[in-house]
Amino acid sequence: MVDEDLALVVRALTGDLAAYGALVTRYQFDALRVAAAIAGPAHAEDAAQDAFVRAFTALRRFDQDRPFRPWLMTIVANTARNHRRSSRRWERSTVDEEALRHCVTPLAATPEEIVVQRQGDRQLFAALDRLPRAQRDVVACRYLMDLSEDETANVLKIPRGTVKSRLARGLTRLARSIGQESSDD
Repeated sequence: MVDEDLALVVRALTGDLAAYGALVTRYQFDALRVAAAIAGPAHAEDAAQDAFVRAFTALRRFDQDRPFRPWLMTIVANTARNHRRSSRRWERSTVDEEALRHCVTPLAATPEEIVVQRQGDRQLFAALDRLPRAQRDVVACRYLMDLSEDETANVLKIPRGTVKSRLARGLTRLARSIGQESSDD
């Protein structure tokens, strides 16, 4: 995939917008997931779109000796943080079901499975929302963006050890929070 990404980047740099469109298509799901985790579901689509525009304008600065995906996800994470800052808060009471479905819920075989999955998605996003920002960002990078610890450290511009400690604390809090919600039901 790295070689395919590089070929698309090179084509995009020569003015081939379809090549950049292929990169957008390839990474839009990942971008939406991380934007939803960092900026909130209500701002995810705008943050992801802004990030793709910013990445396109910065494409000439992309280091072609490095993988494209972590570079792009860094831009997505930074853009999502900017959206979060500008909104000053996540919209806790209004959850965009459509955005959540696109961000998390895979296609299910039956309506019952869809309902169960969406309930789990709501619990997960509510639990993520309760995490401190630093822990939420690390969990989003590792598990929603599926970045390695090193890639997460690069995206968030923090040491790898900090990634490990924030991840451990964040996962413990998530498990406790989701477990508490489940026992309340």
